[in-house]
Amino acid sequence: MAATTALYLDNNATAPLRPEAGAAMQAAMGPPSNPSSVHGFGRAARLLVESAREDIAMLAGCRAADIVFTSGGTEANNLVLSGFEYVITTAIEHDSVLHAAAHITLVNVDADGRIDLDHLAACLAAVPDGRQAQTLLSVMMANNETGVIQPVDAVVEMARAAGIAVHSDMVQMLGKTHLDFAGSGLDYASISAHKIGGPTGIGAVLVRPGNRLTSLLRGGGQEQGRRSGTENVLGIAGFGAAARAGFDDVGLFRQMAGWRDAFETQMRITRDDVTIFGSGVDRIANTSCIAVGEKPSEVMVMALDIAGIAVSAGAACSSGKVHESHVLKAMQAGTGASRAVRISGGWQSQAADFERLAEVLRDL
Repeated sequence: MAATTALYLDNNATAPLRPEAGAAMQAAMGPPSNPSSVHGFGRAARLLVESAREDIAMLAGCRAADIVFTSGGTEANNLVLSGFEYVITTAIEHDSVLHAAAHITLVNVDADGRIDLDHLAACLAAVPDGRQAQTLLSVMMANNETGVIQPVDAVVEMARAAGIAVHSDMVQMLGKTHLDFAGSGLDYASISAHKIGGPTGIGAVLVRPGNRLTSLLRGGGQEQGRRSGTENVLGIAGFGAAARAGFDDVGLFRQMAGWRDAFETQMRITRDDVTIFGSGVDRIANTSCIAVGEKPSEVMVMALDIAGIAVSAGAACSSGKVHESHVLKAMQAGTGASRAVRISGGWQSQAADFERLAEVLRDL
């Protein structure tokens, strides 16, 4: 009997490397590549970096000059937040936001995981006069665990009225829709390559022209003095290739919303003990956060892994252990915070993947 092909449905943690990204990195791997050098090798590396910057700008809806390369989404978030003494953010943000600020105010979310705009208004109104320039509002565009999309347009309008800069972690949204950073009103945003099929270890901050960005690193003044350190040419080449290859994936993700919804419908028909978190509001098309019965998340993840399907219990952490979800706790999910698993498709996913997942969960 032939072995069942492993099925990967943990793309919100990291997506498989696209062939185009691998090929671009392989091509960049041979010659010496310091983009700051003025000789021919350096100029070739600089051309590669700037070409990739243009491709990423197309996907993010910004100018190439607005992009500052970092080592990933975590550094991107820290780079922005480090420039402000006070941060207002939501209780469902990624840990790289929640742990990056010395003085933090948390805004509540509702049971579906959407920001409480009334509470946000109160938090903004509570900022003392004269402190606005030292304060940043940071609200992620789409949650990495539930896929819930935040009303960023309304958030930006409220921040503008309060005279406060606004940042959005757009890591999970990149590539799933055509972003428009330039027209969004955001001051800063964070993106990462490995969520769209690029390599790990490379990301970027998007910076609105005229806004300050203070480098966390001291040194050579690369990236227009906004992020010192020799650029990761191989990673940038892979990021650019992934952005170029993924530009037309928006149609795929529109289809994927149907596959995801059909999976969730099948689960509700099959079992009467299914909870789907955030299903009452807009979500990114590839994500389903679901609890089945009373089994803990860790048991579900291991059982599906044995069945040849890779999912997760939320955000990946360095220990590799399953922790109770702070996102679901903030949503007042009760025991669901320790029972949920996250299913997330990617650029390589097909309708049959969600159908197979439903069959396996039914049999389990």
